[in-house]
Amino acid sequence: MTQDRDTLRRQLRQLRRELPAAARIAAAESLARHILALPFFPQSGYVAGYWAMDGEIGLHVLQLRLPPGLVWCLPVLDGDRLRFAPWRAGDPLVTNRFGIPEPDVAPSSALEPQALALAVMPLVGFDAGGQRLGMGGGWYDRGFAFRHGSAAPPWLVGAGFAVQQVPELEAAPWDVVPDAICTESATVLPHDRTARAETDPA
Repeated sequence: MTQDRDTLRRQLRQLRRELPAAARIAAAESLARHILALPFFPQSGYVAGYWAMDGEIGLHVLQLRLPPGLVWCLPVLDGDRLRFAPWRAGDPLVTNRFGIPEPDVAPSSALEPQALALAVMPLVGFDAGGQRLGMGGGWYDRGFAFRHGSAAPPWLVGAGFAVQQVPELEAAPWDVVPDAICTESATVLPHDRTARAETDPA
């Protein structure tokens, strides 16, 4: 695959869109198991997910299985910034300028990224070293830029399908590298630079 980021995004987005429905359902189940098994998964605080669009792997199973001390949140756009607001199934939603549903709250009242215990970030591609390729808008890189110079929390987890893995991604200075990347079949721990992957025994 090409290293031109725009072309690579188009190729990988098409790959994930082509996954059959049965595979998506099974993947969401397995993804939840991998995320909940992370050694740093919190037991209290705010956990942010995302509303799956454009073939992204779903987080609905993860949301349903959160420990009782955790509050599920979704992203809210506040100008050119990303904030997060608690959301439960049935709570009102509005559609943002990109056509993505988000909680119907005043953006200024939503949580700052620093307030989260953990954030699950969508991705378009990733490599075995834990580098994440996003949609190109830089929302998560801007929102969590403070992690360049500070340790977790919030812990950052990229989520995608195994088919979205590429041999290698070129890093950009503004890229925020997640603390883990989880798919339906593996967990990649980027900061262990041996790129060790913990995979399902089956």
